[in-house]
Amino acid sequence: MAKFFPPQATTIRRCLARLAFTFFVVVSLLGQPSPSYAASGGRIGGGSFRAPSVPRGGSGSYGGGGYGGYRGGYGSYRGGGMGFPFILPIFGFGGGGLFGFLILMSIAGVIVNSIKGGLNAPTIEKSRGLTQPTQGPVTLIQLQIGLLANAKELQSDLRDLAASANTSTSIGLQQVLQETTLSLLRQPSLWVYANLENGQVPFNSAESTFNRLSLTERSKLSKETTSNFSGQIIANNTSTSMPGDADATNEYIAVTLVIASKRRENLSETNNSEQLRNALRSLGSISSKDLMALEVIWQPDGQGDVLSAEELVTAYPNLKHL
Repeated sequence: MAKFFPPQATTIRRCLARLAFTFFVVVSLLGQPSPSYAASGGRIGGGSFRAPSVPRGGSGSYGGGGYGGYRGGYGSYRGGGMGFPFILPIFGFGGGGLFGFLILMSIAGVIVNSIKGGLNAPTIEKSRGLTQPTQGPVTLIQLQIGLLANAKELQSDLRDLAASANTSTSIGLQQVLQETTLSLLRQPSLWVYANLENGQVPFNSAESTFNRLSLTERSKLSKETTSNFSGQIIANNTSTSMPGDADATNEYIAVTLVIASKRRENLSETNNSEQLRNALRSLGSISSKDLMALEVIWQPDGQGDVLSAEELVTAYPNLKHL
């Protein structure tokens, strides 16, 4: 039997679909950096947003190893009458940058999908006697830092980390996050620019939002000469641009951290060096139990690749001078 939707519900669905499409267009236009400002770079990361299913009538305790286990954190979280978690990301968007657009677009997608799916549609999990545990909201964080290119040790540290880190486990990813923040904390005299944005999104839109943020940052690189993602280490041996250090004092290195955490982070803006120092310490303290996914992206990474001040602020328009 075909489903019947009242005229008002149909109108709402159309409006929300148009809203989601509008967000997609805006993000597509704003999220593409100019190719002329791209340098080669590197990335380290991994993670998973999988939520385990548990048998009906179980005790409600679902630990699970690796990334699959989602252990409490937010406790029981219930959405509104529409049957999905909903929380507006109304804080910490650094002046309303691309990060905010991505999160709003994802929330709009959750609304549209929930209306389309209906409240009582049967699922494979239900037919098998399984229930999906209620998930709390996920905190997404994006930190961008522009350093003077004298920070050659930072590039070397990140490449060494990419060569040795185990990015296939939550513990390994937490070590990457801790070592990255530690390397950045050791270069305070070279910090020039920074921007921090963070917000919470429903669990079922967190992965798509995280992936959009990651792709947006990776698209700013002309190529990835260093890569370690989810345990796969890829060396770009066919490239004419091999890993090397930038060495000019009037040129820059850009480092971006994208983090998904079960823990609600209380982070302020990074308008000065002290605020940036506090933010790095807070991010480095996120536990492996709370860390869901991580991306560390930096440029330049290849020999002869540099970022001028103009190229830096063009590729990263939300950066603020410290």
